[in-house]
Amino acid sequence: MVIDSETKRKMRDMGAGELLRALERQDDGECAGLAFAERLQAAVDDAYSAYVTSKAENLAKRACLRYPQADVRCLELAEERGLDRVKIAELASCGYAERGTNVIIEGFTGSGKSWMACALANAACRRRIRAYYIRMPDLEEQWRAAGDRPSGVTKLLRKLSNFTVLVLDEWLLDEPDDEFRSFIFELVERRYGTASTIFCTQHRKQEWHARLGGGVHAEAIMDRIVHNAVWLEMGKPSMRAALGGASGPDGAIAGGDADPIKG
Repeated sequence: MVIDSETKRKMRDMGAGELLRALERQDDGECAGLAFAERLQAAVDDAYSAYVTSKAENLAKRACLRYPQADVRCLELAEERGLDRVKIAELASCGYAERGTNVIIEGFTGSGKSWMACALANAACRRRIRAYYIRMPDLEEQWRAAGDRPSGVTKLLRKLSNFTVLVLDEWLLDEPDDEFRSFIFELVERRYGTASTIFCTQHRKQEWHARLGGGVHAEAIMDRIVHNAVWLEMGKPSMRAALGGASGPDGAIAGGDADPIKG
């Protein structure tokens, strides 16, 4: 479709750039038999599809995923691993995020926990849900740096609390000291019941209390995490071992594009 320059300018000023591009992509010959309303509807559908794709790509980029290409739709499940296909499909639908339910992904080193978490975060981004990934050592580093700035910790808490889906990788890999444990409590308290946190951990639930320092503080943190949480077991076989050592962190093949959970 040929559109004059002034009309193009007005459409761009109104923020209708995607619709403009969709109209320009229409072939006059192919659309000759369509009524104006049908042609406009086709252009709007095209523009909306491009808008949704662009929005999802931007959200995924801002999520800082460890494995940005992870996609649960490409998952092939090895039967011997005992992964729950139904549970994974339910998580991919992002209903847990709408309900503010936590997800705990548990498994041995190299079992694909990080990849799975990134795949679920990508699924959230495709549904235009804000997600963010961070390793616990990096979170602690951000927390310590924030403590050197006025209101820095408060701002960090506000930032992390605003993500609908937050992935905390390497959960309890290191035992937090008292001050960092207090920060963790405040974070899970702010997110409790209103946002979803995905925890990737090697440690079973019965080990958490001791690794969190024990006592009422550990109990308070656990209560806000495990209450009504969805647990996903990644199975016993190490994908890193199965791939003969050719994989990167947590079971992803070097290069980051391959699926560590394919059978």
